[in-house]
Amino acid sequence: MGWVTKIKGGKMNSHEHLESLARLVRHSILIATAEAGSGHPTSGLSATELMVGLLFGGAFRFDMGNVSHPNNDRLIFSKGHASPLFYALWLAAGALTREEILSYRKFGSPLEGHPMPVFPYAEVATGSLGQGLSIGVGMAINAKYLDRLPYKTYVLLGDSELSEGSQWEAIQIAAHYELDNLIGIVDVNRLGQRGETMYGHDTTAYQKRISSFGIHTIVIDGHSYSEILGAYEEAAGHKETPTVIIARTVKGKGISFFEDRHGWHGKAPGRDDLVKAVNEIGDVDFQVRGRISEPEDLHPQKPDVPEETGKIDYKKGTFLSTREAYGQALKRIYPRYPDILCMDAEVSNSTMAEIFKEAYPDRFFEMYIAEQNMVGTALGLSVRGKTPFVSTFAAFFTRAFDQIRMSRYSAANIKFVGSHAGVSIGQDGPSQMGLEDIAMFRTILDGVVLYPCDAVSTEKLVEEAARHEGIVYIRTTRGGTPIIYDADEEFPVGGCKILRKSEDDNATVVAAGVTVHEALAAYEELRGEGTAIRVIDLYSIKPLDRETLRRAALDTGAMITVEDHYAEGGLGEAVASVLAEEGIAVHFLAVRKPPMSGTPEELMEYEEISRRAIIRKIREVKAAKDCKGISKQIF
Repeated sequence: MGWVTKIKGGKMNSHEHLESLARLVRHSILIATAEAGSGHPTSGLSATELMVGLLFGGAFRFDMGNVSHPNNDRLIFSKGHASPLFYALWLAAGALTREEILSYRKFGSPLEGHPMPVFPYAEVATGSLGQGLSIGVGMAINAKYLDRLPYKTYVLLGDSELSEGSQWEAIQIAAHYELDNLIGIVDVNRLGQRGETMYGHDTTAYQKRISSFGIHTIVIDGHSYSEILGAYEEAAGHKETPTVIIARTVKGKGISFFEDRHGWHGKAPGRDDLVKAVNEIGDVDFQVRGRISEPEDLHPQKPDVPEETGKIDYKKGTFLSTREAYGQALKRIYPRYPDILCMDAEVSNSTMAEIFKEAYPDRFFEMYIAEQNMVGTALGLSVRGKTPFVSTFAAFFTRAFDQIRMSRYSAANIKFVGSHAGVSIGQDGPSQMGLEDIAMFRTILDGVVLYPCDAVSTEKLVEEAARHEGIVYIRTTRGGTPIIYDADEEFPVGGCKILRKSEDDNATVVAAGVTVHEALAAYEELRGEGTAIRVIDLYSIKPLDRETLRRAALDTGAMITVEDHYAEGGLGEAVASVLAEEGIAVHFLAVRKPPMSGTPEELMEYEEISRRAIIRKIREVKAAKDCKGISKQIF
């Protein structure tokens, strides 16, 4: 990508110069979308002055020669469909050529339909509306409380996306943490995809709602450079609370037959429309370039990391919940992984993240009951080099699945920890039971899903998660489980543990988490009857140990999976998917009935995932094998 520094068209940062840049930007938006035959030109045209004024008016600070400079200001297009504007701005900055912008939306081009980090000036993937402000909160928290840097985070927001609840989660937490380094810019252009937005051009309605959260608001004409530059100057000097600039704009600004018209959202200009639109822009100086102010040469403050203390010291046979082991593990490994921080949705005394909080309060961020914002904020922290461990009840992560799936496209390094999984949580009932979480996290491309069964395996897998680059989900259990592993046991991602094995095994039982202990209890009872079974702890559900499972299936001729999770998308389907080519049946024991309140023992028996259910299934499978053997002898 070219970097042109030649400046023409008036005094640097003068209104005349900014207007010249705006004409270039508008022209680039039009030719890029016309060449692509798709895109959202009118959504970019409405915010052109707002963004030209930000990048080239002196407020924004960015080292063009070092996109990874830690003190660069951050820019997030939450309204990611305005991507032609985003790319046109970087063309005006000299980071793109005219030839390159014509590759917009074409296969293999870094200029994708919505911004993606494959384009080096796009830090995060956006386009699923309602997420950008949460990401900005994470970046701003990092600057203020962790790296202690003066960079600012700017987020361009669409008026339509302010209907999303996640935006208001972000607004209230930004006010709570006094993020005066976070500046939202609302492009109030009145028109959404299918018509007028909820409040149209009523900027007072937005101002009242946003300011009620304790946010500093500035209402401006979004096409007036004097008001735009004044607003950025005021926002830069404001302290103690975030600022949101509410800008009244015209959708399709600058092109008469686009301006404030229905029916043009997401529609690229055809050849005739392009000619007319370009003529309306007027003379464009294709050599004009804007200069972005450089940041201070400051670097992150390093945390005070204590000496490493403590070790894994659990006694085999004693009981401890894996959720408590999670908190202990996070506390233990922090000195070795100082980029770690912890976030929780007001249940840290249940997830046991409070153990880490008590040890390292400066590395813990309470996000309250707002899971979507918590995940978005974690992404903002992740892309600034932190390793967030994000915890809540497993069931509640389903609320934030869009944020979770989108974080993958930003190459997030986030560790999700879901406690209170399955019917084994007991009397709280189905609203609190995570029964879909394994399926959900298994769908994340390249994601890792871990499900420890005791305190030792939890400790080791938390450290594996910290070491792994990417998205990891760890499932923990509410109740205490017996410790079955020695402290020196290793648990690599993608592995499993064969806990019981003989040459005479009639079937293999594959379990994870709480059902491992049910399988071991079933093994003991069956052994007393003279029936041998193999027991595997599949602690790594994704990726899983294909070869060990394949060998066990071939050795024993039958596979039984047992899980405290719905059958769809869970452990059983994961195992079946790798054994499909072997022609060996996989019998699923999983949650199949609507759960209810009760004791863990009652519920596991009711759902047929208990030790007794395993024994019944083993007897059934063994009887079928014996019958088949007799049939072969007869015939």
